Amino acid sequence: MKIYRKYILSLGLISCLIGQGCKKEFFNRPPESALTLDNFYQNADQVRSSTNGLYNAPWFNWNNQASWAITELYGGNARTYSSDVVNFGKFAVTGDNIVLSNGWNSLFTVVAQSNALINNLKNNVPASVPVAIVNNALGEAHLMRGLAYFYLVRVWGNLPIIENSLNYVDNYQINTNPVSDVYKFIVNDLKFAESNCTPMVRNGSSQAQGHVSSGSATALLAKVYLYMGDYTNARICAEKVINSGEFKLYGVDVAGKSYNDLFKTANNNNEESVIAIQWLGGSSYGHGNSLQASFAYNSTITGTGDGYAAIGPSVDLQQTYEPGDQRIYGTIMLAGAKYPELTQANGGFTVPADVNAQDTRAAIKKYVVGTPADNGGLGAQFSAGNNTYLMRYADVLLIEAEAVLAGTTSTSDPAALIPFNKVRLRAGLNALPAITQANILHERRVEFAIEGDYWFDLYRMDGWNGIIANQHPKAIALISNQERGIYSADKPPLVYSQKFIPTNANFVFPYPAAELAQNPKLNQAPVPYVFK
Repeated sequence: MKIYRKYILSLGLISCLIGQGCKKEFFNRPPESALTLDNFYQNADQVRSSTNGLYNAPWFNWNNQASWAITELYGGNARTYSSDVVNFGKFAVTGDNIVLSNGWNSLFTVVAQSNALINNLKNNVPASVPVAIVNNALGEAHLMRGLAYFYLVRVWGNLPIIENSLNYVDNYQINTNPVSDVYKFIVNDLKFAESNCTPMVRNGSSQAQGHVSSGSATALLAKVYLYMGDYTNARICAEKVINSGEFKLYGVDVAGKSYNDLFKTANNNNEESVIAIQWLGGSSYGHGNSLQASFAYNSTITGTGDGYAAIGPSVDLQQTYEPGDQRIYGTIMLAGAKYPELTQANGGFTVPADVNAQDTRAAIKKYVVGTPADNGGLGAQFSAGNNTYLMRYADVLLIEAEAVLAGTTSTSDPAALIPFNKVRLRAGLNALPAITQANILHERRVEFAIEGDYWFDLYRMDGWNGIIANQHPKAIALISNQERGIYSADKPPLVYSQKFIPTNANFVFPYPAAELAQNPKLNQAPVPYVFK
């Protein structure tokens, strides 16, 4: 099928409510529905629901494998023998890798569905619907499009910027635009979202909080500015979010909660959640969260026949945690640890002494939530109901610290130390009197391990100029010393070492072969984008 044609979707399909279980194929082919733009969005509730689809199925193939293969295997937080993703851990991924292709398709589907709303919603809503409701929906669509492009540009570099997918149904050979233009486009989208999404103050956990807000846009904008080396604007945005009081840190601002509680289904859309994919446990394939299926150590934990331990936590990640860091319990299963929230009918799950996912003498805990009975009766194979975080408030706090540091050697400025140490104290660690860039990178690694972020932190280690020129000496030096080997069966286990040395070329992934075959212009020099 021609490039981008498979992403053209009607607003009627986009608006399928998460709870109504829209069929997976509806998100991957042109519509045959009789719904038209002129008769669908006739009241405020329909306009509010128009964005629901942007939080679910379009993200599935990114979430399913691509996100963690790229960020955790490539980044060195995980290892595997699985043939479909093993090359991600070896810096040997080629354009014909189906997981890579699925990630591209998924993210461009988010772009296309967002475009459909942006280009058509406003002109097809009656005047009886309040303007603020229409603008909020448009803001959500701009945020999701900006977020999808933020993932795309960090993986593939130069990209075609597409503002109206219908323009490319027949003209599908299109040049890429340079990385700098893609980032500018993302910033513009997020500024629109910031101005048009409804403000929110989050309390407890609720379905309404599953939608993004003006504060969500500001938080993501802070992160984008950080990548661009614009510390001034990153700090302004981070402080705007912090001072708003919209989000709270679990276990610090929200008493009685812990880091591990963040990843329980019952706590979906909690006060720390900035942006999250909304999954429906037990729904058809493509609408529930499949991470547990890949991560869980065995099927006893899931109760649904999956639980393949497709990755294990790397030796390098395990050795990164400081003594007493409570986050390891919520991220990595170590022998003897007990999780009362898993297999509750059997009194909880105790990690066996011989745990050994992918020869790591451990297993993944994060995003593993247990049986359907552990989750209110909801769940099925490849279909858990826990959200996938795309951004948490802890990220905003660490962005603030890094923006204050602003590329200098170290800082003891309270503006950096207070948010930085707030994250550490939640983890049960001591506060630091001064911090460096290395401290921040370490903190980000253990805070967001197995959440699809670490590779991107490595990608930006050499700054904005490193991103633009694709030169990554600092990151290459760090990665070359990562331990990507395995533990032996000895007691205590020995490390059978394996290390890889990436090149600058490894910091931009190849375009999917099928896309390149249909659009050879992907490999041509990028052309400047003409901004409206």
